[in-house]
Amino acid sequence: MKVPKITLVIPTWNGKDRLLRCLDALSWQVCQNFTIIVIINNIRDSAINALKNKPRLQVIVNTKNLGFAAAVNQGIRASNSPYIGVLNDDAFPDPGWLEALISAMERDSRIGVCASLMVFAHQPDVIQSAGIAIDRAAIAWDRLRGRPVNEAVEECEVFGASAGAALYRRAMLEEIGLFDERFFAYLEDVDLAWRAQIAGWRCQYVPQAVVRHLTSASFGENSPLKKQLKARNKVWMVIKNAPASDFPLILFYDWAAVLYALVKNRDANPLKGRLQGLKKAHHFLKDRKPGRPRVLEPLVAPWQVPRRWGE
Repeated sequence: MKVPKITLVIPTWNGKDRLLRCLDALSWQVCQNFTIIVIINNIRDSAINALKNKPRLQVIVNTKNLGFAAAVNQGIRASNSPYIGVLNDDAFPDPGWLEALISAMERDSRIGVCASLMVFAHQPDVIQSAGIAIDRAAIAWDRLRGRPVNEAVEECEVFGASAGAALYRRAMLEEIGLFDERFFAYLEDVDLAWRAQIAGWRCQYVPQAVVRHLTSASFGENSPLKKQLKARNKVWMVIKNAPASDFPLILFYDWAAVLYALVKNRDANPLKGRLQGLKKAHHFLKDRKPGRPRVLEPLVAPWQVPRRWGE
């Protein structure tokens, strides 16, 4: 198979050691028909000097942290290849990762995104993400997270791909738009996946595309900032994409999640984030193009949901 040109976009923020490990993993890829764009979200980052004279590498340096979504968009706009791979700086792909993704993508022109099998770097036999799943209550989660790797061996269509390690078709991005930079970080990939579903594009999960992921290396797995960003961004995502007929269901589950966090965990961050989202909700109404995703997970009873909420 003649491999088309691919651009790999890697945003980073104070992550030199992680980034260098990621770049080393890319040097061992079976498919080598790619260039790399690294976006550094800190002009004082020590990674800048470490990347000098690296082959096939373009570096964009921002004077401040613009966030994940804006950094990835910078890389996409700076490239012209038909496919764009996106990697976190703490994601370390196996040698056959890119080859598996591009092979799946080339089989069907309506596949707009391919999702990787992301495993925990410290537990490579445990799944961190096998694509993104979502239900009618607009609860999104990493599909099969925490399950053994042998439960994710079948290639299949999924709702979306974690942008921590994914391959995107430029034609799709040109049609539906890039990542929403207002999200800064978290759920921007879910928002993009929802827009892609509404527009009729497919996302294919590719189990041969294995990536070892440290997870939440920038902000921390349970940091207050991460919880607030996820809660805020969910409000905006729902306003942009959810059918009005689903709003009562979404509100019921969502505010149940807030109460659970307040009572069970004594955690006000999910509430703070949602209030921040509602305060600026009017800015997102003009972008509203609602539709129900084609690939949905079954809705579960409210008392079965807390394991998914996380924010």
